[in-house]
Amino acid sequence: MTPFTRLDARAAPLLEANIDTDQLIPKQFLKTVDREGLGAGLLYEWRFDEQGREKPEFVLNRPEYKGTGVLIAGDNFGCGSSREHAPWALLDYGIRCVISSSFADIFSGNSLNNGLLLVSLPEEQVKALQDEAKGGNHIFTVDLEQQTVVAPSGASYRFEIDPNVRNKLLKGLDAIGETLEYVGDITRFEETRRMTQPWVSA
Repeated sequence: MTPFTRLDARAAPLLEANIDTDQLIPKQFLKTVDREGLGAGLLYEWRFDEQGREKPEFVLNRPEYKGTGVLIAGDNFGCGSSREHAPWALLDYGIRCVISSSFADIFSGNSLNNGLLLVSLPEEQVKALQDEAKGGNHIFTVDLEQQTVVAPSGASYRFEIDPNVRNKLLKGLDAIGETLEYVGDITRFEETRRMTQPWVSA
């Protein structure tokens, strides 16, 4: 998993609330367990028409938002079914951070376990960031070490995050990587058990 320390990137405003996982990655893209390529299906029905042509008015299709790395979204982002493909699609598209006033619990867990940073801020701060993102071509800074979001105007907003989650993201640790940090302790435990309880390994 790629470590997340600081991200300097364009941000796109998605003003809608209750964007669910079926909107983030429609069901027809769930036939694979390969994470690569899912970005093509991100928000598919919003990005493309029935003939598969880009809708030019949709924010992510506009030239000034190409290369977006941050989404600034409405409340209750990621609600709906518990599909892990949703954070996979966001990451494959190039989005490393989503800012909202609240996130669905299961989506939040799936995202953080895959290295997608979710920043929760008060609604008025989210709206202020959305306003600054309008027009595109603006660089926002998300600094996980400092726990701040800095807007193009220089306005800085501090966010809270669980210290254990923050540590995992900074180090780029998924569940397996986190376990491997304790490989020495695990090995010592197994060696001690073999000596004191040999029947367990028999």
